[in-house]
Amino acid sequence: MLGVRGSTPLFSTKNLRLTNIVSLFMNFFVYIIYSSSLDKYYVGYTFDLKKRLLEHNDGISDFTSKASDWLLKYSEPYSSRELAIKREKEIKKKKSRKYVEWLINSSSIIE
Repeated sequence: MLGVRGSTPLFSTKNLRLTNIVSLFMNFFVYIIYSSSLDKYYVGYTFDLKKRLLEHNDGISDFTSKASDWLLKYSEPYSSRELAIKREKEIKKKKSRKYVEWLINSSSIIE
């Protein structure tokens, strides 16, 4: 009797790469962080909010390396990286501090 070989259609190695498998199980987030020492906001996207906030405060990002007091003020979950990137671009395209503050103040959920 022959054993079963291969993979299930959901996880077919022909159709999915490891990064795609990971994104099936992970949410992505658009987030806004704030530095009081710079009085500036930063908008980004990630799949790991806690890790990304630590990276910002450790100076890994060029823009946010100017401060180490970044706080998460807002986040939105998305089911895919593509949707998160699209939303991040929508927020940044507005180039409006008032819009960012409106988003933060109108939100009842902060991650």
